[in-house]
Amino acid sequence: MRRSIAYPLATLGAIGSTLVVTSPALAHGYVSAPPSRQALCAAGTVKDCGPIQFEPQSVEAPKGSKSCDGGVAQWSVLSDESRNWPAKAVGTNVTFTWVMTARHKTSNWEYFIGGKKVATVDGGNQQPDAVVTHNVNLSAFPGKQKVLAVWNIGDTPMAFYSCIDLNVGGGASSPTAAPTTPPPASPPPSAAPSSTAPSPSSAAPTTSSAAPVTSSGSWAPGVAYKTGDKVTFDGKTYECRQGHSSLRSWEPSIYTLALWLPL
Repeated sequence: MRRSIAYPLATLGAIGSTLVVTSPALAHGYVSAPPSRQALCAAGTVKDCGPIQFEPQSVEAPKGSKSCDGGVAQWSVLSDESRNWPAKAVGTNVTFTWVMTARHKTSNWEYFIGGKKVATVDGGNQQPDAVVTHNVNLSAFPGKQKVLAVWNIGDTPMAFYSCIDLNVGGGASSPTAAPTTPPPASPPPSAAPSSTAPSPSSAAPTTSSAAPVTSSGSWAPGVAYKTGDKVTFDGKTYECRQGHSSLRSWEPSIYTLALWLPL
């Protein structure tokens, strides 16, 4: 069940009232890295996903579901195992990054594998940050696994669902890398080598020093932006706060503070 809500940053004067019922404002949050199934659809890595490709944050359903689609027929493609969803190679400690487009008070976040709960993160019934990261130990679950990540809202009976396909122990996790599109051009020779995976602490979304600040030119959809990248949009300059793959209708002027910091 989705509700028409005002975008939470409107009180800052950054967004006009015309965004009250636009598609991005109707959605609320999803796991962007490692790429969830809806993130793969939104980036075009998995084709023919239907409406979820345009609003990956929208998998909202009553609490208690154990399915990737939350039991909502509109998102049933996310539970279609015949699609052979690509699994991201990660280490045994995995950093999951949630992007919140409407920051509801949070009861907790839960992580499941095969119906077994593997982690719970308390939300304290507080409003979360625009980008939230959790480090989860999956050393007891080696090999290819499907992780169900659930964001339980604190003041409604609803939750948001994301499924993430992983190859646990198949490689080091990369919490800040944009996973769903080809990476940006290689850094100049003077840049620090990138062969070593970043530590989980490097995923903090508000620390622009997590990666060198570079200029990426004009913002465009379908680009893997990393923390610290700078883009221009509508004559203004923005700095990326959290690595992600850009989507149409996710322009910096809309997702100010969640993904982009105006300079």
